[in-house]
Order: sequence, then C-alpha cells, then structure tokens
Amino acid sequence: MLYLALALLIFALFFFRQSNRQRKEAGLPGGRIIYTDTRGWGKVEKPLFYTAMGLTGKPDYLVEQNGKIIPVEVKSGRAPEAPYDSHIYQLAAYCLLVEKTYHTRPPYGIIHYENRDFAVDYTRELEQSLIDLLVEMKRDEHKKDVPRSHEQPGRCAKCGYRNACDERLA
Repeated sequence: MLYLALALLIFALFFFRQSNRQRKEAGLPGGRIIYTDTRGWGKVEKPLFYTAMGLTGKPDYLVEQNGKIIPVEVKSGRAPEAPYDSHIYQLAAYCLLVEKTYHTRPPYGIIHYENRDFAVDYTRELEQSLIDLLVEMKRDEHKKDVPRSHEQPGRCAKCGYRNACDERLA
C-alpha cells in the first residue's frame, strides 16, 4: 500500500510539473483558464461580442486571476523588439470585449510570442485609440476607394492580394 501511495504521488508530481511547463510555454499567467480558442484544450468557445461597436472576437485564452480576467493572444512567430501595433489593437479589442461581456475591466493583456511575452496595459488612452480606429474602419467600410497601408513592406510582399493590387510595393 505504501508503494502504491508513493507511485501515485510521483505521478501527481510529474503531471503537475508537465502542466506548469505547458502553461509557461503558452504564455499563460497563473490563474484559472475560463475561455480558450485553441482546439487542443477542448471545445472551442463562442466568440465574445459587443453589439454597440459591432465587434466580435475569440481570444486564445482568458485567465481569471484574483478576480481579474486577463486576455492572452498567442502569436506563432518570434517576438519583434516591441509588439506590432496590429497585435496591440487586437489585444485591446479583446480587453474591450472582456469588459463588455464579463463586466470587469482587464488591467492588462498578454501577447505571447515564441520567445517572449509582452504585458500590455489596457489604459483609457489605448481604449480610446481602439474606439477611434473602429469608428474609422466603420466609416471606410462604405467607401469605394480606400488607400492601402504600406507601413510594413514585408506584409505587402506576402499579401494574398498582391497580384491584383494596383498599390503594391515593387
């Protein structure tokens, strides 16, 4: 009986360490995972939706930590020096969706890259900048001619519309 208890304890410790390693690899902070959009963890959750802005999204993870809900966005590539603006706005959109869905404002969100994590504070300034961007996007949605952004030449080079775009970079 003693050997069985010892074996079970060893198995429990092994699985606990394995779980912690997987959590760190995914860039997840400590806390309880309450939402996931990664098929490896089970069924995929319904998207979050904010009707007033027509905004919907599915964060990779939502972690509840000390009564706060922290969105986590996982990126597959290596980390840039600083997160791309598009990644920051995507995370800010998840923060807004969390606030409207769960009625609690996330203090920050996490962008997890292959080799580094960034905690991005969800400030009132970032929220307002996101809302301004969403309003601008809604306004442009009905225009027939919207100029392309070429601030990142690498993205232009890999764009799926490159062959049909008359504004592509050389």
